[in-house]
Amino acid sequence: KRQPPPRATVTGPITARTVTGSSPTLYGGTRNVASCDIDKQVRLLAAGPDRNRAFAEALGIEPSAVPGYLRSLTSVTLRNDTRVTNHGYRDGRPVPYQAVLQAGTAVLVDGRGVPRVRCACGNPLGEPVPLRAGSTRQGAPWAAYRPQNVVVVQPATKTIDKVTIYDQRTGRWYERGPGHPKGPEDRDRPVPPPPLPPPPPATPQTSLSPA
Repeated sequence: KRQPPPRATVTGPITARTVTGSSPTLYGGTRNVASCDIDKQVRLLAAGPDRNRAFAEALGIEPSAVPGYLRSLTSVTLRNDTRVTNHGYRDGRPVPYQAVLQAGTAVLVDGRGVPRVRCACGNPLGEPVPLRAGSTRQGAPWAAYRPQNVVVVQPATKTIDKVTIYDQRTGRWYERGPGHPKGPEDRDRPVPPPPLPPPPPATPQTSLSPA
């Protein structure tokens, strides 16, 4: 019988960088290529009312508001390993758990620059919460994972109309608006490279490794 992987106990403080959702270096993507199919997410949730209710509950919105909410989000990829509150689904209810999403993960971010949906599975995402002492890690970390490099996204103080993304293929920067592009006016617009911000001080936190 195959044994489950060992559970490693998290001990002591782990440094985590808090980054505001308006940081222009936070997200990436491919120019004019959405990393999430928002309309597909809308259709899948519309076809499952129970899941739609659970999705809405996790995000604190009404079930009827889900389609409009999803279309208000912006499709990007993470450029840093990012700690979030992810959600599973059990008995018709959302089940929150703390997780670290790997850099390169496709997500939808809201108007404050905070990840709200993981595109691959459609799970709703929330801001991470403090962990209890003795929290444990589940799952094997990826090769590039370093706990000290994990970031926590703090909501921007003002609404972000356009999210700055970095296209790694071309080495260029663009601005992207919410929803799916509907025409030339919605395409990602080239922008100058942002100035490099000074490194923020590390904040001691208790943080889970990848889950």
